[in-house]
Amino acid sequence: MFFKGSRYENVASDSITGADGRTVIFKKTRFIPDTPASAAVLVGQGERLDQLAQRIYQDPELFWLVCDANRATWPDDLVDETNRTLLIPASEG
Repeated sequence: MFFKGSRYENVASDSITGADGRTVIFKKTRFIPDTPASAAVLVGQGERLDQLAQRIYQDPELFWLVCDANRATWPDDLVDETNRTLLIPASEG
């Protein structure tokens, strides 16, 4: 359901069965973990988080690592200001 390397890849699933007997499977809530930063980077004008992740990790889908290090749920919250300094964690592997 989620791509390999997704922030939800290791989140446990759960299910609920309704009165009609239909079972719905869902992911449990993912809380932002403590994510220590190993560097910081200045966001350029118009730069998106996927572009930043490509530049840092050579993988645009790892944008969520930057979100976690900066305690952000939504990527756009981190790039709404030009010249903002973001914390950058080490790659998970």
